Amino acid sequence: MDFELNDEQQMIRKMVREFAEKELAPHAAEVDAKGQFPWEAVHKMGELGLLGLNVPEAYGGVGADMVSYALAIEEIARACGSTALTVAAHALCTTPLALFGSEEQKRKYLVPLAQGKLGAFGLTEPGAGSDAASLKTTATRDGDSWVLNGSKIFITNGGLADVLIIVAVTDKSKGTRGISAFIVEKGTPGFTPGREEEKMGLRGSLTSQLFFENCRVPAVNLLGSEGDGFKYALATLDCGRIGIGAMSVGLAQAALEASLRYAKERVQFGQPIANFQAIQWMLADMGTQIEAARLLVHRAATLKDKGRRFTKEAAMAKLFASEMAERACHKAIQIHGGYGYVREYAVERFYRDVRLCEIGEGTSEVQRLVIARQLLG
Repeated sequence: MDFELNDEQQMIRKMVREFAEKELAPHAAEVDAKGQFPWEAVHKMGELGLLGLNVPEAYGGVGADMVSYALAIEEIARACGSTALTVAAHALCTTPLALFGSEEQKRKYLVPLAQGKLGAFGLTEPGAGSDAASLKTTATRDGDSWVLNGSKIFITNGGLADVLIIVAVTDKSKGTRGISAFIVEKGTPGFTPGREEEKMGLRGSLTSQLFFENCRVPAVNLLGSEGDGFKYALATLDCGRIGIGAMSVGLAQAALEASLRYAKERVQFGQPIANFQAIQWMLADMGTQIEAARLLVHRAATLKDKGRRFTKEAAMAKLFASEMAERACHKAIQIHGGYGYVREYAVERFYRDVRLCEIGEGTSEVQRLVIARQLLG
Protein backbone atom coordinates (compact mmCIF):
# COMPACT_ATOMS: atom_id res chain seq x y z
CA MET A 1 0.00 0.00 0.00
CA ASP A 2 1.56 3.27 -1.16
CA PHE A 3 0.53 6.43 0.67
CA GLU A 4 2.81 8.68 -1.38
CA LEU A 5 1.42 10.96 -4.08
CA ASN A 6 2.98 10.58 -7.50
CA ASP A 7 4.71 13.48 -9.25
CA GLU A 8 1.63 14.58 -11.19
CA GLN A 9 -0.57 14.54 -8.10
CA GLN A 10 1.98 16.56 -6.12
CA MET A 11 2.25 19.06 -8.99
CA ILE A 12 -1.52 19.51 -9.18
CA ARG A 13 -1.81 19.96 -5.42
CA LYS A 14 0.98 22.54 -5.40
CA MET A 15 -0.49 24.44 -8.33
CA VAL A 16 -3.99 24.51 -6.85
CA ARG A 17 -2.74 25.50 -3.41
CA GLU A 18 -0.77 28.42 -4.81
CA PHE A 19 -3.75 29.56 -6.88
CA ALA A 20 -6.16 29.20 -3.96
CA GLU A 21 -3.98 31.09 -1.51
CA LYS A 22 -3.42 33.90 -3.98
CA GLU A 23 -6.78 34.19 -5.75
CA LEU A 24 -9.39 32.69 -3.43
CA ALA A 25 -8.46 33.05 0.24
CA PRO A 26 -8.08 36.87 0.21
CA HIS A 27 -11.63 37.28 -1.13
CA ALA A 28 -13.43 34.44 0.66
CA ALA A 29 -14.85 36.54 3.50
CA GLU A 30 -16.18 39.17 1.07
CA VAL A 31 -17.65 36.50 -1.21
CA ASP A 32 -19.51 35.10 1.79
CA ALA A 33 -20.62 38.41 3.25
CA LYS A 34 -22.04 39.70 -0.04
CA GLY A 35 -23.33 36.36 -1.31
CA GLN A 36 -21.32 37.17 -4.40
CA PHE A 37 -20.60 34.50 -7.01
CA PRO A 38 -16.82 34.52 -7.68
CA TRP A 39 -16.98 34.87 -11.46
CA GLU A 40 -13.44 36.20 -11.79
CA ALA A 41 -12.02 33.22 -9.91
CA VAL A 42 -14.13 30.78 -11.91
CA HIS A 43 -12.87 32.25 -15.19
CA LYS A 44 -9.27 31.95 -13.97
CA MET A 45 -9.88 28.34 -12.93
CA GLY A 46 -11.20 27.66 -16.41
CA GLU A 47 -8.01 29.06 -17.91
CA LEU A 48 -5.89 26.88 -15.59
CA GLY A 49 -7.87 23.76 -16.45
CA LEU A 50 -9.36 23.33 -12.97
CA LEU A 51 -12.86 23.00 -14.42
CA GLY A 52 -11.67 20.17 -16.64
CA LEU A 53 -9.58 18.12 -14.24
CA ASN A 54 -11.77 15.05 -14.66
CA VAL A 55 -12.35 15.62 -18.40
CA PRO A 56 -10.25 13.50 -20.80
CA GLU A 57 -7.55 15.35 -22.70
CA ALA A 58 -9.25 14.40 -25.98
CA TYR A 59 -12.10 16.74 -25.01
CA GLY A 60 -10.09 19.68 -23.80
CA GLY A 61 -9.57 18.58 -20.22
CA VAL A 62 -6.59 17.75 -18.05
CA GLY A 63 -7.39 14.06 -17.84
CA ALA A 64 -6.22 13.90 -14.22
CA ASP A 65 -7.04 10.97 -11.98
CA MET A 66 -9.64 11.06 -9.19
CA VAL A 67 -7.03 11.42 -6.48
CA SER A 68 -5.78 14.61 -8.15
CA TYR A 69 -9.35 15.89 -8.37
CA ALA A 70 -9.84 15.22 -4.64
CA LEU A 71 -6.60 17.03 -3.83
CA ALA A 72 -7.74 20.02 -5.88
CA ILE A 73 -11.15 20.22 -4.20
CA GLU A 74 -9.50 19.98 -0.78
CA GLU A 75 -7.12 22.84 -1.54
CA ILE A 76 -9.89 25.03 -2.96
CA ALA A 77 -12.12 24.36 0.07
CA ARG A 78 -9.25 25.18 2.41
CA ALA A 79 -9.32 28.67 0.89
CA CYS A 80 -13.00 29.18 -0.01
CA GLY A 81 -15.82 26.73 0.59
CA SER A 82 -18.17 28.48 -1.83
CA THR A 83 -15.75 28.11 -4.73
CA ALA A 84 -15.09 24.47 -3.85
CA LEU A 85 -18.80 23.68 -4.00
CA THR A 86 -19.07 25.48 -7.33
CA VAL A 87 -16.30 23.31 -8.81
CA ALA A 88 -17.69 20.12 -7.27
CA ALA A 89 -21.16 20.84 -8.68
CA HIS A 90 -19.65 21.58 -12.08
CA ALA A 91 -18.05 18.13 -12.01
CA LEU A 92 -21.51 16.60 -11.52
CA CYS A 93 -22.20 17.79 -15.06
CA THR A 94 -18.91 16.83 -16.68
CA THR A 95 -18.81 13.39 -15.02
CA PRO A 96 -21.95 11.87 -16.62
CA LEU A 97 -21.08 13.50 -19.94
CA ALA A 98 -17.64 11.90 -19.88
CA LEU A 99 -18.97 8.53 -18.73
CA PHE A 100 -22.14 8.19 -20.78
CA GLY A 101 -22.20 10.88 -23.47
CA SER A 102 -21.96 10.14 -27.16
CA GLU A 103 -18.92 11.25 -29.12
CA GLU A 104 -20.93 14.14 -30.56
CA GLN A 105 -22.16 15.20 -27.11
CA LYS A 106 -18.65 15.11 -25.68
CA ARG A 107 -17.29 17.23 -28.51
CA LYS A 108 -20.11 19.74 -28.26
CA TYR A 109 -20.40 20.08 -24.48
CA LEU A 110 -17.36 18.69 -22.66
CA VAL A 111 -14.85 20.85 -24.51
CA PRO A 112 -16.40 24.22 -23.50
CA LEU A 113 -17.16 22.93 -19.99
CA ALA A 114 -13.51 21.96 -19.54
CA GLN A 115 -12.38 25.39 -20.69
CA GLY A 116 -14.57 27.61 -18.53
CA LYS A 117 -18.26 27.21 -19.27
CA LEU A 118 -20.24 26.30 -16.16
CA GLY A 119 -22.18 23.07 -15.64
CA ALA A 120 -24.89 21.84 -13.26
CA PHE A 121 -26.72 18.63 -12.42
CA GLY A 122 -30.47 18.65 -11.82
CA LEU A 123 -31.78 15.73 -9.76
CA THR A 124 -33.39 17.03 -6.54
CA GLU A 125 -37.04 18.14 -6.59
CA PRO A 126 -39.38 19.62 -3.95
CA GLY A 127 -40.81 16.14 -3.33
CA ALA A 128 -37.78 14.04 -4.23
CA GLY A 129 -34.70 14.68 -2.12
CA SER A 130 -33.27 11.62 -0.39
CA ASP A 131 -35.93 9.59 -2.22
CA ALA A 132 -34.48 10.35 -5.64
CA ALA A 133 -36.66 7.71 -7.30
CA SER A 134 -39.79 9.79 -6.61
CA LEU A 135 -39.13 12.26 -9.42
CA LYS A 136 -42.09 14.17 -10.88
CA THR A 137 -40.35 16.02 -13.71
CA THR A 138 -41.31 14.32 -16.96
CA ALA A 139 -39.85 14.09 -20.44
CA THR A 140 -42.18 13.09 -23.29
CA ARG A 141 -41.01 12.16 -26.76
CA ASP A 142 -42.52 14.34 -29.50
CA GLY A 143 -41.09 13.68 -32.96
CA ASP A 144 -37.42 14.62 -33.00
CA SER A 145 -37.61 16.28 -29.55
CA TRP A 146 -38.16 15.57 -25.89
CA VAL A 147 -40.50 17.90 -23.98
CA LEU A 148 -39.65 18.48 -20.31
CA ASN A 149 -42.15 19.60 -17.66
CA GLY A 150 -41.55 19.96 -13.95
CA SER A 151 -39.23 21.63 -11.47
CA LYS A 152 -35.98 21.14 -9.60
CA ILE A 153 -34.77 22.63 -6.33
CA PHE A 154 -31.44 23.17 -4.52
CA ILE A 155 -29.46 22.96 -7.77
CA THR A 156 -25.95 24.33 -7.29
CA ASN A 157 -24.90 26.50 -10.26
CA GLY A 158 -28.40 25.95 -11.65
CA GLY A 159 -29.29 29.53 -12.51
CA LEU A 160 -25.84 30.27 -13.95
CA ALA A 161 -24.92 27.07 -15.76
CA ASP A 162 -24.38 27.02 -19.51
CA VAL A 163 -25.06 23.28 -19.65
CA LEU A 164 -27.22 21.19 -17.31
CA ILE A 165 -27.84 17.48 -16.97
CA ILE A 166 -31.51 17.07 -16.04
CA VAL A 167 -32.96 13.80 -14.79
CA ALA A 168 -36.63 13.16 -15.65
CA VAL A 169 -39.24 10.41 -15.85
CA THR A 170 -39.80 9.05 -19.37
CA ASP A 171 -41.94 6.01 -18.46
CA LYS A 172 -43.63 6.08 -15.05
CA SER A 173 -44.73 2.45 -15.31
CA LYS A 174 -41.11 1.24 -15.23
CA GLY A 175 -40.11 2.83 -11.90
CA THR A 176 -36.42 3.67 -11.72
CA ARG A 177 -35.93 2.02 -15.12
CA GLY A 178 -38.22 4.63 -16.61
CA ILE A 179 -35.93 7.54 -15.69
CA SER A 180 -33.66 9.20 -18.25
CA ALA A 181 -31.13 12.04 -18.36
CA PHE A 182 -31.07 14.99 -20.75
CA ILE A 183 -28.67 17.75 -21.73
CA VAL A 184 -30.31 21.17 -21.47
CA GLU A 185 -28.59 24.34 -22.60
CA LYS A 186 -28.96 27.72 -20.95
CA GLY A 187 -31.58 29.82 -22.72
CA THR A 188 -33.61 26.88 -24.06
CA PRO A 189 -37.24 28.07 -24.43
CA GLY A 190 -39.38 26.72 -21.61
CA PHE A 191 -36.46 26.48 -19.18
CA THR A 192 -36.51 29.19 -16.51
CA PRO A 193 -34.23 29.46 -13.47
CA GLY A 194 -36.15 30.38 -10.32
CA ARG A 195 -35.06 32.19 -7.19
CA GLU A 196 -31.63 31.86 -5.66
CA GLU A 197 -31.82 30.40 -2.18
CA GLU A 198 -30.70 32.42 0.85
CA LYS A 199 -28.39 29.97 2.58
CA MET A 200 -26.79 29.59 5.98
CA GLY A 201 -23.33 29.13 4.51
CA LEU A 202 -21.49 28.73 1.21
CA ARG A 203 -23.16 31.98 0.30
CA GLY A 204 -20.91 32.65 -2.69
CA SER A 205 -22.19 29.49 -4.34
CA LEU A 206 -25.54 29.98 -6.06
CA THR A 207 -28.29 27.44 -5.43
CA SER A 208 -31.37 27.70 -7.62
CA GLN A 209 -34.83 26.48 -8.40
CA LEU A 210 -35.33 25.38 -12.01
CA PHE A 211 -38.61 25.30 -13.91
CA PHE A 212 -39.43 23.44 -17.12
CA GLU A 213 -42.64 24.28 -18.96
CA ASN A 214 -42.93 22.53 -22.32
CA CYS A 215 -39.15 22.79 -22.59
CA ARG A 216 -38.26 21.21 -25.90
CA VAL A 217 -34.78 19.70 -26.32
CA PRO A 218 -33.51 17.82 -29.38
CA ALA A 219 -33.78 14.04 -29.29
CA VAL A 220 -29.99 13.86 -29.64
CA ASN A 221 -29.75 15.52 -26.20
CA LEU A 222 -30.85 12.31 -24.50
CA LEU A 223 -27.79 11.28 -22.49
CA GLY A 224 -26.89 7.65 -23.08
CA SER A 225 -29.84 5.29 -23.32
CA GLU A 226 -33.48 5.93 -22.46
CA GLY A 227 -34.35 4.44 -19.07
CA ASP A 228 -30.77 4.49 -17.75
CA GLY A 229 -30.93 7.95 -16.15
CA PHE A 230 -31.31 6.70 -12.59
CA LYS A 231 -28.28 4.45 -13.03
CA TYR A 232 -26.34 7.41 -14.41
CA ALA A 233 -27.41 9.55 -11.45
CA LEU A 234 -26.17 6.98 -8.94
CA ALA A 235 -22.83 6.68 -10.73
CA THR A 236 -22.52 10.48 -10.74
CA LEU A 237 -23.33 10.67 -7.03
CA ASP A 238 -20.66 8.07 -6.24
CA CYS A 239 -18.09 10.40 -7.78
CA GLY A 240 -19.72 13.45 -6.23
CA ARG A 241 -19.38 11.97 -2.76
CA ILE A 242 -15.63 11.83 -3.18
CA GLY A 243 -15.76 15.53 -4.02
CA ILE A 244 -17.83 16.43 -0.95
CA GLY A 245 -15.57 14.27 1.20
CA ALA A 246 -12.56 16.18 -0.10
CA MET A 247 -14.34 19.49 0.44
CA SER A 248 -15.04 18.46 4.05
CA VAL A 249 -11.37 17.66 4.58
CA GLY A 250 -10.36 21.05 3.15
CA LEU A 251 -12.71 22.99 5.43
CA ALA A 252 -11.58 20.97 8.45
CA GLN A 253 -7.93 21.56 7.54
CA ALA A 254 -8.57 25.29 7.34
CA ALA A 255 -10.25 25.18 10.76
CA LEU A 256 -7.31 23.29 12.26
CA GLU A 257 -4.72 25.68 10.84
CA ALA A 258 -6.67 28.69 12.12
CA SER A 259 -6.95 27.06 15.55
CA LEU A 260 -3.23 26.28 15.71
CA ARG A 261 -2.36 29.90 14.92
CA TYR A 262 -4.83 31.25 17.45
CA ALA A 263 -3.81 28.84 20.21
CA LYS A 264 -0.19 29.96 19.90
CA GLU A 265 -1.10 33.66 19.93
CA ARG A 266 -3.90 33.84 22.48
CA VAL A 267 -2.57 34.41 26.02
CA GLN A 268 -4.61 33.57 29.10
CA PHE A 269 -3.41 33.06 32.67
CA GLY A 270 -0.04 34.39 31.57
CA GLN A 271 0.68 31.87 28.79
CA PRO A 272 -0.50 30.84 25.31
CA ILE A 273 -3.59 28.66 25.48
CA ALA A 274 -1.70 26.12 23.35
CA ASN A 275 0.09 25.18 26.59
CA PHE A 276 -3.13 23.90 28.15
CA GLN A 277 -3.91 20.22 27.84
CA ALA A 278 -7.60 20.88 27.14
CA ILE A 279 -6.66 22.80 23.99
CA GLN A 280 -3.93 20.34 23.00
CA TRP A 281 -6.37 17.42 23.11
CA MET A 282 -8.85 19.23 20.89
CA LEU A 283 -6.11 19.98 18.37
CA ALA A 284 -4.84 16.40 18.54
CA ASP A 285 -8.31 15.00 17.86
CA MET A 286 -8.83 17.40 14.97
CA GLY A 287 -5.50 16.51 13.36
CA THR A 288 -5.96 12.77 13.77
CA GLN A 289 -9.51 12.71 12.41
CA ILE A 290 -8.60 14.91 9.44
CA GLU A 291 -5.86 12.48 8.45
CA ALA A 292 -8.25 9.53 8.77
CA ALA A 293 -10.85 11.28 6.60
CA ARG A 294 -8.26 12.22 4.00
CA LEU A 295 -7.15 8.59 3.73
CA LEU A 296 -10.76 7.41 3.29
CA VAL A 297 -11.28 9.97 0.52
CA HIS A 298 -8.06 8.96 -1.23
CA ARG A 299 -8.93 5.28 -0.85
CA ALA A 300 -12.28 5.77 -2.61
CA ALA A 301 -10.62 7.89 -5.30
CA THR A 302 -7.93 5.27 -5.86
CA LEU A 303 -10.51 2.53 -6.33
CA LYS A 304 -12.28 4.69 -8.89
CA ASP A 305 -8.99 5.28 -10.71
CA LYS A 306 -8.36 1.54 -10.82
CA GLY A 307 -11.76 0.91 -12.36
CA ARG A 308 -13.00 -0.99 -9.31
CA ARG A 309 -16.35 -0.64 -7.57
CA PHE A 310 -16.22 2.18 -5.03
CA THR A 311 -19.85 2.88 -4.03
CA LYS A 312 -19.36 1.74 -0.42
CA GLU A 313 -15.98 3.44 -0.04
CA ALA A 314 -17.26 6.75 -1.47
CA ALA A 315 -20.21 6.69 0.93
CA MET A 316 -17.92 5.89 3.86
CA ALA A 317 -15.53 8.67 2.91
CA LYS A 318 -18.29 11.22 2.52
CA LEU A 319 -20.02 10.16 5.75
CA PHE A 320 -16.92 10.14 7.92
CA ALA A 321 -15.33 13.24 6.40
CA SER A 322 -18.46 15.40 6.60
CA GLU A 323 -19.24 14.47 10.21
CA MET A 324 -15.57 14.81 11.16
CA ALA A 325 -15.42 18.27 9.57
CA GLU A 326 -18.47 19.45 11.49
CA ARG A 327 -16.79 18.37 14.74
CA ALA A 328 -13.51 20.00 13.74
CA CYS A 329 -15.17 23.31 12.91
CA HIS A 330 -17.14 23.10 16.16
CA LYS A 331 -13.90 22.64 18.11
CA ALA A 332 -12.28 25.49 16.21
CA ILE A 333 -14.94 27.86 17.47
CA GLN A 334 -14.54 26.48 20.98
CA ILE A 335 -10.80 27.09 20.87
CA HIS A 336 -11.37 30.66 19.68
CA GLY A 337 -13.96 31.25 22.41
CA GLY A 338 -16.01 34.40 21.93
CA TYR A 339 -13.87 35.45 18.98
CA GLY A 340 -14.88 32.28 17.17
CA TYR A 341 -18.49 33.39 17.22
CA VAL A 342 -17.93 36.68 15.44
CA ARG A 343 -17.18 37.26 11.78
CA GLU A 344 -13.82 38.84 12.47
CA TYR A 345 -12.41 35.31 12.53
CA ALA A 346 -12.84 32.86 9.66
CA VAL A 347 -13.81 29.85 11.80
CA GLU A 348 -17.34 31.21 12.05
CA ARG A 349 -17.61 30.96 8.26
CA PHE A 350 -16.06 27.51 8.18
CA TYR A 351 -18.69 26.28 10.62
CA ARG A 352 -21.54 27.61 8.50
CA ASP A 353 -19.99 26.33 5.28
CA VAL A 354 -19.30 22.82 6.53
CA ARG A 355 -22.87 22.18 7.60
CA LEU A 356 -23.96 21.45 4.04
CA CYS A 357 -21.48 18.61 3.71
CA GLU A 358 -23.66 16.31 5.81
CA ILE A 359 -26.60 17.03 3.49
CA GLY A 360 -25.37 17.47 -0.10
CA GLU A 361 -24.80 14.38 -2.31
CA GLY A 362 -26.98 12.42 0.09
CA THR A 363 -27.50 13.03 3.80
CA SER A 364 -25.51 11.17 6.42
CA GLU A 365 -28.55 8.96 6.93
CA VAL A 366 -28.61 8.05 3.24
CA GLN A 367 -24.87 7.29 3.35
CA ARG A 368 -25.45 4.88 6.22
CA LEU A 369 -28.22 3.23 4.21
CA VAL A 370 -25.93 2.87 1.18
CA ILE A 371 -23.11 1.47 3.32
CA ALA A 372 -25.37 -0.97 5.14
CA ARG A 373 -26.81 -2.29 1.88
CA GLN A 374 -23.31 -2.82 0.50
CA LEU A 375 -22.22 -4.61 3.66
CA LEU A 376 -25.30 -6.83 3.68
CA GLY A 377 -24.97 -7.60 -0.03
